[in-house]
Amino acid sequence: MDKPLKFIDLFAGCGGLSEGFYRQGYQALAHVEIDHYACETLKTRMRHYGYANAADTVLERDITSSDIVRTMKEAVGDNEVDLVIGGPPCQSFSPLGKAKDDDNMRNDPRNYLFENYIKVLNSFKPKIFVFENVTGLLETEINGKSIFKTILRRLRRNYKVLGDADRIVLNATNYGVPQERKRVILLGVRKDVNASPADVYQAIIKTHYLPEDTEAARSGKSKYVTVREAIEDLPKLAQGQGTEQCPYPNGYETCNGYVRRVRKPTDEVLRDHVARKHNSKDVERYQEMAENHWNFLQMLQFRPDLGHEKKRVFYNSYKVQWWDMPARTIIAHLYKDGNQFIHPDPAQGRTITVREAARLQSFPDDFIFEGSRTEQFKQIGNAVPPLLAEAIAKGIKTVLEQEEKGKQDDISECDGTEEPCR
Repeated sequence: MDKPLKFIDLFAGCGGLSEGFYRQGYQALAHVEIDHYACETLKTRMRHYGYANAADTVLERDITSSDIVRTMKEAVGDNEVDLVIGGPPCQSFSPLGKAKDDDNMRNDPRNYLFENYIKVLNSFKPKIFVFENVTGLLETEINGKSIFKTILRRLRRNYKVLGDADRIVLNATNYGVPQERKRVILLGVRKDVNASPADVYQAIIKTHYLPEDTEAARSGKSKYVTVREAIEDLPKLAQGQGTEQCPYPNGYETCNGYVRRVRKPTDEVLRDHVARKHNSKDVERYQEMAENHWNFLQMLQFRPDLGHEKKRVFYNSYKVQWWDMPARTIIAHLYKDGNQFIHPDPAQGRTITVREAARLQSFPDDFIFEGSRTEQFKQIGNAVPPLLAEAIAKGIKTVLEQEEKGKQDDISECDGTEEPCR
């Protein structure tokens, strides 16, 4: 296309979704995010990409504010908005969030933040939108009514939208992310655009197969990216070790294919590779589980002396990320503790660092997360993996370029004719 496609990012977080669109040459017009440190990260990343107006276009605002559309229009100016992207907070739709709430999250105000997304969407009327959320959205009911069906009905007033779970649920592993992460990706195409949502989904190409895929499903795809490929090159640390910034210890020529996707040849430093401090009993738990390939229940069976004093510790409270598989879904709970993300190397006896979490989410190594380690873990766990976002951005661009070419072909066919073009 002659001009870059332009987008607005709602509930932007630290910018995982935006990162994929930046990498495909899109231009950001505005980001809306309520979290201060996520906004600081967004600004830092915009400056990395050469934006001079980051302070004006990263809007640290509550999207439920009555003047949010006016504020966004001031930031956007005269630019045409081609896309609206983003995902309302998902805690109220996730099984974990419901399990922790006595009322099953029925009265959580976040259940209705999609209304604000739709309000902005209908104000700017872009060609395409991307609405991301957890798969729990598909089953959530409030007062006996399906939230998902309500969202579809509202979105379909102005957009063509598919609701088929087999089509709209994407797994990040299929797109080169070293992590098992399924998410609902609703793609809407404005009704006057000569393309369908099915065209867009078809253009989002799966490049990697899943561990459980059949031989037929594996055909033409690369093997899934493993935890080993994602983090084994990083310096070995014991609990409490590491520095906020250190020289990267390896030459670029020795990096595997995945690391080459997240590092540049000119990168010389490694950031945020600092291990948490752990008590001696936790270190022994981590080492025993990693060494013996145990889950938590097996550890309790074979090493009852390593049982936990807290009664509310479940079988999945401690989990090792295995070297030769994709990681489990990275979650924001990491900011509290990393027990569900134990490093696979028993010699290190620790949980993962911020940089390791970022690698497993496919953030590039030059991506700077602002704020404390707690804030950094929150941002990473809440983000859309950039490589998944890039696959979506690439597919959308392909479809919109084809649509634009179709328009130009129609104009060419009409040139010199006496009949009006229809």
